[in-house]
Formats: sequence, C-alpha cells, structure tokens
Amino acid sequence: QVQLVESGGGLVQPGESLRLSCTASGNIFSIAGMYWYRQAPGKQRELVATITADGITNYTNSVKGRFIISRDSRKSTVNLQMNSLKPEDTAVYYCSATIRAIGIMKPFNYWGQGTQVTVSS
Repeated sequence: QVQLVESGGGLVQPGESLRLSCTASGNIFSIAGMYWYRQAPGKQRELVATITADGITNYTNSVKGRFIISRDSRKSTVNLQMNSLKPEDTAVYYCSATIRAIGIMKPFNYWGQGTQVTVSS
C-alpha cells in the first residue's frame, strides 16, 4: 500500500543543475528516514545522500558541496538539489525510505522506480 515515486530527472549539460523529488504515499504511519541512491551502468549502486526525521543529513564524498538533500515532512517528500553536475553523475537515481505502515509495528525499506539523470555536453 506504500508507494514512492521519483521525478525530475533529465538531460543536462555539465555545470547545470537538476532537482529531483520523491513523494511517498499510501497507508503511511511515519517515515523515519529518506535516501537517494544512484547506479550507473556497470557500477555498483551507491548511497548518495540521506536525511533523518530530525533533519540530519549525510553525503557521499563525490557530491559534497554540490548536492543538497531536504525533506518536506508534510508532503512526505524528499528532494535532491544537484548543482554543478558532472558527467560522472550520470546514473539512475533511486529514492528509498524507511516507513512504518499504519497498523504495522516494524519499519520497512521501500524503493521508488528510479529516474534517469544524464549529464553530457
């Protein structure tokens, strides 16, 4: 009953910016944390950025100073502002979240479908 949907991917030139969004919907009681992963062809999936319920953020070294993760708790939405994009940022970006469904005690990790980000001149 819980669904995460990403949006905002696309094709941009190096140095430009994109803003990704992910919204959780369905039978949700609470969201403990929300995360962005990415996976490039032939590469391992990597954790890009995380944000907790109390707003604590973390980033992988390659995006520090360029990307900003934020969360809108009212809308159950996490955003990833990506600035100064580089070709090596090209990947499918996935939203994930730790969610407790209504009436269920244990939290589970849910995943979105992914959105393509391509950085090319």
